[in-house]
Amino acid sequence: MSQVLLIEDHQTVRDGLQLALTRQGHTVHAVGTGEQGLERLRTTSSDVVVLDLMLPGMDGFEVCRRIRQLGDLPIIMLTARNDDMDVVAGLEAGADDYVVKPVQARVLEARIRAVLRRTAGDSRRGGDRTGLEQHGALTIDRAALVVSKDGKPVSLAPTELRLLLELSHTPGQVLSRQQLLEAVWEHGYLGDSRLVDACVQRVRAKIEVDSSAPVFIQTVRGFGYRFGPL
Repeated sequence: MSQVLLIEDHQTVRDGLQLALTRQGHTVHAVGTGEQGLERLRTTSSDVVVLDLMLPGMDGFEVCRRIRQLGDLPIIMLTARNDDMDVVAGLEAGADDYVVKPVQARVLEARIRAVLRRTAGDSRRGGDRTGLEQHGALTIDRAALVVSKDGKPVSLAPTELRLLLELSHTPGQVLSRQQLLEAVWEHGYLGDSRLVDACVQRVRAKIEVDSSAPVFIQTVRGFGYRFGPL
């Protein structure tokens, strides 16, 4: 049974989502402000955060950044409209996925289960290679799901780790954004490629010497991304 922290200021929406997710077997802790959500995280264990972007007081973007400073807890943001600026800003702040309001409970529940599968980890993801891999200064331990750079651990959120495992499984092979959406986010046909681009940027910031001139995760214009070759 997963522990879900729901941060949503609209009481009707909050109560409806709490009821629907509880019926699906989740334990839901629901609060109405970002400040209450951060306090709840300090006192109660959670597996995933469902976060409304438009909150009174501290907005969802700032809450998302503060949660990321605390650790790698998965975050699914709720946005009132499919607004490019809101979505991109939320993803850049560290959100793993998003759902557009009005929220369909079954869609949100599917996203929660997908992100929890990424959190649980799967060393077989990206094929059957296991054990230590050395890629220049980067070491990837697929069995332990640990990444280090120059011998120092790299802190990656579950979605970031899953993306890196997927790309690094076949160095030099180009994967399209849609392929990555299906493999990492479990999104079907015509998913939102911004999820991939934002996650790539976050991973680059953590593993590249210069994220503006990436060596590990390279962009292949018009196609997608590839890992190396180094």
